[in-house]
Amino acid sequence: MNTPFVFFGTSRFSVILLDELKEQHGILPDLIVTAPDRPVGRKQIITPPPVKNWAIENDVATFQPEDLENADLLDELRAYTLFIVASYGKIIPKVILDLPSLGTLNVHPSLLPNYRGASPIQNQIINNEKNVGTTIMLMDEEMDHGDIIKQKTIAFITEEFPASYADVEEILAEESATLLAEVLPLWISKSITSVPQDHAEATFTKIIKKEDGEISLSGDPHINYLKYLAYSEWPKTFFFIEKEGQKMRVIITEASFEDGIFVIKKIIPEGKNEIEYSSFIS
Repeated sequence: MNTPFVFFGTSRFSVILLDELKEQHGILPDLIVTAPDRPVGRKQIITPPPVKNWAIENDVATFQPEDLENADLLDELRAYTLFIVASYGKIIPKVILDLPSLGTLNVHPSLLPNYRGASPIQNQIINNEKNVGTTIMLMDEEMDHGDIIKQKTIAFITEEFPASYADVEEILAEESATLLAEVLPLWISKSITSVPQDHAEATFTKIIKKEDGEISLSGDPHINYLKYLAYSEWPKTFFFIEKEGQKMRVIITEASFEDGIFVIKKIIPEGKNEIEYSSFIS
């Protein structure tokens, strides 16, 4: 592909997609816009986002703006005719969306208008969704609202569902890269058009919070298992238990679903190392 483009992305999903574009299709962005370095973990160590590390490894220039409307970034962006966004994590203002003559394309890992918003992958797992897929859309100023250019249903996932967040993320990112590589030359040559979404059919997801990972051991075992899979990266699934006269938070690190039962295998009790669940409750 000879058209230079800017890639907006931050998370591991973006990295998997960029790797697939490069290795399988020979497509690399000319500039990357990603989130600023942030403090991470209990020690609050300043850590670059995954896409920044990818950009350094692949010698791609980066911007990490706190404010997307700063003058230096806008001046840089005006040199490009196409933007691509995948898991960037921030609202991109209309002044930027309108800059490229070929528009701003977004990769969204669901079959829009279903699962708009911040956590489409987690919610598809929790809902045990059988109609899983990815969408390339033309962005507008509303969240995941723009016209659809092309979609792809990932049929083979349905045979493996439910699966962990990391597994579903990897498959959707790789398939999204394949779809994007197919769409780009058609879009650039104006050989493909976009169609509006059916907004009346839209469903929405929210930003996941730490407390969303809490489960009740007396709750529906299949729902508990689906939450365990969906939140296996973050915030993890956990429960509270009274032990030795104290309320303790217990993180589930390994579990399965067997004969209708949510089987917990390994845990991390609050303030302790990982242990077998059977020894914890014995």
